[in-house]
Amino acid sequence: MLIATKGGWERPGPGQWTHNASPKHLTEALEGSLRRLRLGRIDVYQLHAPDNAVSFEASVEVLANLRNQGKIRHVALSNVTREHIVRARKIVPIVSVQNRFSFADRESDFIVDYCEQNNIAFLPWAPLGQAKEAHDAIKKVANDLDATPLQVALAWLLKRSKLSCLFPGRLRSNTWRRI
Repeated sequence: MLIATKGGWERPGPGQWTHNASPKHLTEALEGSLRRLRLGRIDVYQLHAPDNAVSFEASVEVLANLRNQGKIRHVALSNVTREHIVRARKIVPIVSVQNRFSFADRESDFIVDYCEQNNIAFLPWAPLGQAKEAHDAIKKVANDLDATPLQVALAWLLKRSKLSCLFPGRLRSNTWRRI
C-alpha cells in the first residue's frame, strides 16, 4: 500500500478553501498528516497547487527539505504548468503530476507528453470530463464496442500514456462493477 496526500490549501470554513503553500503551512500540514495517519513518512506528498502569494521555489524547497529529513518519500505536483515542473525538478525529483485531463479536457495534453518523456507519472483528475459533446462521442464509441461510456473514457486515458494512473474519484460502488 502506498500512502499519498496533498498540502497547500487551508479550509477556513465549510465548503471554503484558500491557497496556502507557504513553507510554514506545508510543514504544519505534513506534520498533521503524519500524526493523523500515525506514520513516520508519507510515500507521496503532493503540492496541491502553486500559490501566487508564495514563491513556487520556496514551496518546493520546503518539500525537498522534508524529503531529506525522511518525512516524505516522493514529491509530487498538482495543477501545474510545464514550467512549474521544470523549475521544481531543478530542486527535487518529481514522481508525479496531477492535472485536470480527460477525453473532453485536453488542456494538459503537452504536459502528459512531457511527463512521459521524463518518466513522471501523470494522474488525471476529473478523468471522465464534463463536456456534452465528448460524452456523445464516447457514447457512440461505447455502443460500437458494446462497452459502457465509463469503460471507454478510462480506456482512452490509459492508452494515452503508459505512465497514466487513474483515480476516477467519487464513483458509486455499482459503477465500478460495470467498468
